Amino acid sequence: MLKGRLKRQLAYALLLGLSLIGSVSAADYFPPRGDWARTTPAAAGFKPEALEAAVALAQSRVVLEPRDLSIPIREAFGREPNFRILGPTGTRETGSGLIIRGGKIVAEWGDLQRPEMTFSVVKSYLSTIAALAWGAGLINDLNAPVAEQVRDGTFASEHNRKISWHHLLNQTSDWSGQLWETWDWADRPVGDDPAAWPQRPLNEPGSFYKYNDVRVNLLAYSLLQLMRDPLPVVLRRQLMDPIGASSSWRWYGYDNSWITLDGQKIQSVSGGGHFGGGLFINTLDHARFGLLMLRGGRWQDEQLVPEGWLERALKPTSVRPDYGYLWWLNTARERIPAAPETAFWAAGFGGNYIYMDPEHDLLLVLRWTPALEEVVTALMTALEPEN
Repeated sequence: MLKGRLKRQLAYALLLGLSLIGSVSAADYFPPRGDWARTTPAAAGFKPEALEAAVALAQSRVVLEPRDLSIPIREAFGREPNFRILGPTGTRETGSGLIIRGGKIVAEWGDLQRPEMTFSVVKSYLSTIAALAWGAGLINDLNAPVAEQVRDGTFASEHNRKISWHHLLNQTSDWSGQLWETWDWADRPVGDDPAAWPQRPLNEPGSFYKYNDVRVNLLAYSLLQLMRDPLPVVLRRQLMDPIGASSSWRWYGYDNSWITLDGQKIQSVSGGGHFGGGLFINTLDHARFGLLMLRGGRWQDEQLVPEGWLERALKPTSVRPDYGYLWWLNTARERIPAAPETAFWAAGFGGNYIYMDPEHDLLLVLRWTPALEEVVTALMTALEPEN
């Protein structure tokens, strides 16, 4: 294990977007396709009994009822205007989790290979699709108006034409309109007067944060317009296959989110699970994606996520400091006081998480476990003191 000072330097290098290539050595472990090395808690720098207690805590916080996921979706969002489930939902059958340090599995529980709905964790995957578009030169300036490249009327209004890729990525666009037969204001409406929602005052892009699946779906649609390939194909070809992920994951859109693009019928995928759809994936594949992020977007000798992207993706949003480009941040250690400020994570409804701690070279994946802070705090307690 790296000593404390060096680990902190590398962690902040990741956060600030400095090159990590020099810090990835031949000794760093990357799991081959279909396999993953295990190590003991003691060898990974954990106090075994304390780690066992952290795992028991995580298992005790699993929530599996109701198993039919359409039920909690309707309970959480069914009172919103024009709500209906538009994509697949499936079931949750087992809580599962992985604790990985130094790239190797230290603890595991549950069914790690069953693909299940992951809700808003997919937003962080979508952020990385934007990274690929940016790295390929399809987005030259993240602060440029999206209307310069998506010219079908989606961003034509006086308000919407001010919206940049930066605004879509940090959920500060306040885009106004209808996508896949759902109005932006109908998703998590603000205020008590339904009659006021369609006439709500619009906020200047960048000045107001709102977690909104309609606008994240708009980002997915806009990226599809640039990349001219289904986003699941892009994800598989450029990220998931190179990191050795399984072929069992699926990324869905809605029944009504099909478009014709260059003569082909393509489904624009969902960036969340509010209306169903989104990414259905297993715990091991989540962990591979998380390890890629923990390694600064590098897998073995290949830089899969363009250098410099994480500097942008993990920069706190001015009006929401614990949020970056569809990643959650531990800015000022407010969200998880026991964890380093450099920690970041993807989060989804129902207790789905991919948590990365560069300072401790630590990766945690939780499924159906809405207790991230508790589990991470227990893991910090379980770590052996550094020399």
